[in-house]
Amino acid sequence: MDLHVLRSFQAVAEGVTVTEAAAAAHITQPALSRALNRLEAEVGAELFQRVGRVLRPTPAGRVFKEYVDSVLDGYDRGRRAVAEVVDPDTGVVSLAFLHTLGTWLVPELVTGFRQRFPAVRFELHQADENGLAQHLLDATADLIITGKDPGHPLITWRRLLVEPLWLAVPARHRLAQRRRIRLAEVSAEQFIVLKPGYGLRSVTETLCHQAGFSPLVGFEGEEVETLRGLVAAGLGVSLIPAAPEAAAAPETNPDLPIRYLSLTDVRAARDIGIARLASRTLPPAARRFADHASQTAPGTEGAPAPGA
Repeated sequence: MDLHVLRSFQAVAEGVTVTEAAAAAHITQPALSRALNRLEAEVGAELFQRVGRVLRPTPAGRVFKEYVDSVLDGYDRGRRAVAEVVDPDTGVVSLAFLHTLGTWLVPELVTGFRQRFPAVRFELHQADENGLAQHLLDATADLIITGKDPGHPLITWRRLLVEPLWLAVPARHRLAQRRRIRLAEVSAEQFIVLKPGYGLRSVTETLCHQAGFSPLVGFEGEEVETLRGLVAAGLGVSLIPAAPEAAAAPETNPDLPIRYLSLTDVRAARDIGIARLASRTLPPAARRFADHASQTAPGTEGAPAPGA
């Protein structure tokens, strides 16, 4: 067997038709079919079964695919490592990060890094907290930027910064003219939150419990921008980072459809950190980016604190 056949096997096992896989491999469909038959003979098991007009992996095929994925991933990473040794100013950084960080932190870090290493490319992935850790464990990302320590024995996490959180209320809300508030004062309000599995959801629940109540969830979303839109529409309140246009002085900007109030009875902030697999040596480009992120992540000036 060769790598080209393994890549075609991988593609077909993931749902690509034999015709499409053959076109991608620049061979004819009968030639690829014969190659897959030879692969089955070498492995000693039937790897596919036909379901209608589509091939589906057999139980043996699913098991074999796990090892094929590992072989191809190792080969591709090996090629990357060699290329970066030959030319250390190039390479690829595979980075996964929280959805909420895609509007400010990640673009800032990538832009600053590319100014120093313009030939480096990035593969970017977005996920919730659980999905981020899986990216590392599945070797689909070199690094993740996440809202908390994943707490996994195979993952090493390092804090980059502390991001302030604010109580967002509609501009016409009864509390909109306030600048500071105790979280307990909105215990009867409907909260607009991210879905379970997102780090900001667990932070919201923890802060509310610290304030002595469980949040009454009115709406759930998958993006912070969606939460902001629902708050602006008057559908509830939310614990979120300030919008980029309000970040400089969120509690004093009267022209926004949302008012951001600082909280005095809880520490309204969340950790943002970068993580990697402890046992894996990072490629040079990824290692440089991790160092760059640690050295240049924005500071925490303006973060609200209890009693502020």
